[in-house]
Amino acid sequence: MFSTVISTTQPGVFLPRRLSVVRCCSVSVSGKQQRSTQFDLKTYWTKLIAEIDQKLDQAIPIKYPEGIYEAMRYSVLAKGAKRAPPVMCVAACELFGGNRLAAFPTACALEMVHAASLIHDDLPCMDDDPSRRGQPSNHTIYGVDMAILAGDALFPLGYEHIVSHTPSDLVPETRILRVIAEIARAVGSTGMAAGQFLDIEGGPNSVEFVQEKKFGEMGECSAVCGGLLAGAEDDEVQKLRSYGRAVGVLYQVVDDLLDAKTQSEEDEEKTKKKGKSYVAVYGVDKAMEVAEELRTKAKKELDGFEKYGEKVVPLYSFVDYAADRGFSVGDSS
Repeated sequence: MFSTVISTTQPGVFLPRRLSVVRCCSVSVSGKQQRSTQFDLKTYWTKLIAEIDQKLDQAIPIKYPEGIYEAMRYSVLAKGAKRAPPVMCVAACELFGGNRLAAFPTACALEMVHAASLIHDDLPCMDDDPSRRGQPSNHTIYGVDMAILAGDALFPLGYEHIVSHTPSDLVPETRILRVIAEIARAVGSTGMAAGQFLDIEGGPNSVEFVQEKKFGEMGECSAVCGGLLAGAEDDEVQKLRSYGRAVGVLYQVVDDLLDAKTQSEEDEEKTKKKGKSYVAVYGVDKAMEVAEELRTKAKKELDGFEKYGEKVVPLYSFVDYAADRGFSVGDSS
């Protein structure tokens, strides 16, 4: 299998590190190293972001009435966006030999529905966040009414974009239907919406459900959609499902850990009142244990993909990035 080697990583410690080149080794059953490769996740991710940003800009042109399109573009095209869902979709598609041109429409749709969910989550009646991705939240700029409409418009636009832009010569209609159904499930009443509901109404014992639904669903859906587009087998799709969910939750748990290291006592009280995270409910030590378990689980789900060779390396690398944050995505420094 492939094992990701990061020489400066210290188990159990989650701090930003300036690291982007990951060495991955293929190991045989006998334990002998067969080959080693250098993979620069930062370059891979940054180049994909540039392609995806161009596609998104084309996918949401300004039309009449201009106001709603401006609000939609404001959130979707935000410069601070890491594009993790679309990048993971493309990487999963390429793992199984798919053409990234086949994945781009779905990748853009994933970013649209992700942005829509963030717009709605930030509303005063929900998480009440004044900023997102390093800039004021959508409702702070355009008002609550327009933010709701922008989110409402982005969800169906994502589905429409998949149907109208996915190359029919690369992806059969049956696969497109499965992708649309997967996204609808992920954002709906049993997915991300359910997570937001329990975040508002549930007790402390609902933290695992909230984390898996609010944050795990997007990672799961992104990985699965990439596999579906490329024709992955059902058992492979299930592995992608577990992998993506683990990475999605891992990313958020580490975000909360990093926030906990820098926040004041006043901020800490706000965090505890605001939402259900492992840090807020169980404390830093327990959250670090959860993060290590999620990292291990995500990598274990990839063990069956060693037959695809070095194409699996990006997916392994995403796990370590989620845990260690060795670089800023899109940062040229």
